[in-house]
Amino acid sequence: MRKIDVRPFCSDRDGIKYLNWAMCMKLLHENGAERVYWEPIPNEKTGNALRCTEEVFTDSKGNTNRCYETRIRVVIDDLSFEMHTPVMNGANPVKDNSMSQIRTWNSMCRAFVKGVAIHTGLGFDLWIKEEYNEIEGKIAYTKDNYVDEKKEKLIRQLCISHGIDVEQWLKNAGKTWRTLTNEDAACMLNRLKEAYGDE
Repeated sequence: MRKIDVRPFCSDRDGIKYLNWAMCMKLLHENGAERVYWEPIPNEKTGNALRCTEEVFTDSKGNTNRCYETRIRVVIDDLSFEMHTPVMNGANPVKDNSMSQIRTWNSMCRAFVKGVAIHTGLGFDLWIKEEYNEIEGKIAYTKDNYVDEKKEKLIRQLCISHGIDVEQWLKNAGKTWRTLTNEDAACMLNRLKEAYGDE
């Protein structure tokens, strides 16, 4: 099912395309699946869908947190599998003081779509881009590699003077100002110089 282009069925959130769980289910049905559903696997200790570590972490501001996860069972005709996923708020873990039922629900929906991608291929390419951007943007570089304020200001000024939507340029490159490296900035400045003769 990896050959199915899911992009026309995706929504956009913070510049990232994602496939809604209901649309994912609809696409499975439209492509031959007769029975598709997912259900929470209850936590053995509490009976609810949420699981958390026993260990409590405290951040620099004194806020406490634990690692939260959900687990679901997915059934697609004769295929059945389990998915275990963290409860996240975008790229950030959900903290104790912001935990809610909607966060738990979103975690299970995300687990369903990701599980479908892993086990059937439907929407898999969306995850490749997301995972690659996360690895490149958060692991491969240290803070010293990220673009400095002076270069950022210069790029912004040059783009404004030439009528270029720099935010769209970054989005198309899968970058943000937080993940833009000095190497990326140098490439942008070179492209501007080649196109407009800017020094």
